[in-house]
Amino acid sequence: MLPTHGRYDYAPIIRRRDFSWPEGKRLAFYVAINLEHFAFGEGLGASLAPGGPQPDVLNFSWRDYGNRVGAWRLLQMLDELRLPSCAITNAAIFDYCPELPKAFVDRGDEIVAHGRTNSERQGEIDEKAEAELIADSTEILTRYVGRRPRGWLSPWISESRVTPDLLQEAGYTYLLDWCHDDQPVWFRTRRGKLLSLPYPQEVNDIPAIIARQTSASDFADMIVDQFREMQRQSNEQPLTMGVALHPYIVGQPYRLRHLRRAFGEIAGERGNVWYTTPSAIADAVGADTT
Repeated sequence: MLPTHGRYDYAPIIRRRDFSWPEGKRLAFYVAINLEHFAFGEGLGASLAPGGPQPDVLNFSWRDYGNRVGAWRLLQMLDELRLPSCAITNAAIFDYCPELPKAFVDRGDEIVAHGRTNSERQGEIDEKAEAELIADSTEILTRYVGRRPRGWLSPWISESRVTPDLLQEAGYTYLLDWCHDDQPVWFRTRRGKLLSLPYPQEVNDIPAIIARQTSASDFADMIVDQFREMQRQSNEQPLTMGVALHPYIVGQPYRLRHLRRAFGEIAGERGNVWYTTPSAIADAVGADTT
């Protein structure tokens, strides 16, 4: 027997209980906009080009474009297409540019906790420090937004062996780190259950555009192809599709033009698709769904 995480059991998707999303919809679709702030001259961060010695001005300023310009263009597009979203938010954003997450709150979008900053990985610290990181991030988001966040995405999808346990104990409803399924899956933790919601690593602009050098038009085609195939598959099982976006990447005008095309096609399917947020999906799952 190989070592295992023990969080869930194997369950093929073709042999699960059938159900439908609200109003009989079969495909739940959500847009995740990552709002991230980075330390200047130190720490981690995605790169447009190989960086030189710190301070790495090229890559820091490229990432900051997302908060200053790209995210606002994405908000305009979402408003035009009448699509909800969730803002997956570093706590440090509220010190740097609080008006940005407020714009998402004002349009009724969900704020999802995303650690302190993407300049660090939480899986590299001990349990006590990780619990403090979760508590600090939760307190900051609660203070600024006016309600506790219900969902968590770890910066860089970095988990320790106890991250789901700590999140459940901190009062979180769901986790977005795992990309192992197209339906929500209940995780076991040491003190109860935590819902794992599908979060995309294929239809995600960092792996696709930064890591694999996918073009803007091809990434838009990936989104549409994923959507159309999952529409077809959802006739057999209710499914969840997310699209993960970073404003400093897809907020660049030439990429946004192609993203607008893809989302415009998706937004035209209001008859059979549930456009929603992760918290609403978690509410719809119900305690009996496995």
